[in-house]
Amino acid sequence: MEYSEFIDRFAAEAAAMRAAVVAAGPDTKVPSCPEWTVQRLVTHLASVHTWARAAAQADPDEPAPGRQPRPEINSWEDALGWWDTAVQAMIALLRELDPGAPAWTINNDRNAWFWARRMAHETAIHRLDAELAAETAAPLVFDPVFAADGIDEFAKTMMLGARSPYEGSLSGTVLLHAADAGRTWLIAIAPGEPFTTVEQPVLTADASVVGTADAVYRALWGRPSGAVVSGDRDLLDLLGGP
Repeated sequence: MEYSEFIDRFAAEAAAMRAAVVAAGPDTKVPSCPEWTVQRLVTHLASVHTWARAAAQADPDEPAPGRQPRPEINSWEDALGWWDTAVQAMIALLRELDPGAPAWTINNDRNAWFWARRMAHETAIHRLDAELAAETAAPLVFDPVFAADGIDEFAKTMMLGARSPYEGSLSGTVLLHAADAGRTWLIAIAPGEPFTTVEQPVLTADASVVGTADAVYRALWGRPSGAVVSGDRDLLDLLGGP
């Protein structure tokens, strides 16, 4: 997907999420995040967007930005207002920046493109949370291209094992297969090494997460999913989602 497509998708997912949280109401429990209410979901995302905006403007060679100031939240209107401001500020910044503009990131991309992609997927997954809370009549299904990109981002960047050496003793491989997108990833796990992900056709693996791109995407983020999960449960648990 192109940089501008990620920004447009971020804006669309934020708008859809806003409709869902308003429909659900602030005190409604979020089934996919059992300890959260809808208001907690909204303030979480406002905080994420605020911090991401600071990161997108930070020197990539400097330490990560610290915790950002947050307004006093005394009501549902305050929470929504903070989130609205944070969303629009992040979208405006991304539209101003060139996709290659230097930025602090959690991977080696070190550019604004990372943040356009990250905000699109962060907001999409929490839109799903909001729609589950609102019990939206029409089930949300992410399109195969976007969902497959989300799988790719998770496997190569967001999965904790992809960012730091694995300190355990397990070893093996995990297959991710998004059938309707025609994409397959193999994650290799070995002691003392970061998890490595290669996108290629795979015949065998020690564990697998298989289904539509939408189903695999949801499963990796620990959301309700129809993906078929099989094989070595210990390896799957290392991914943190399925």
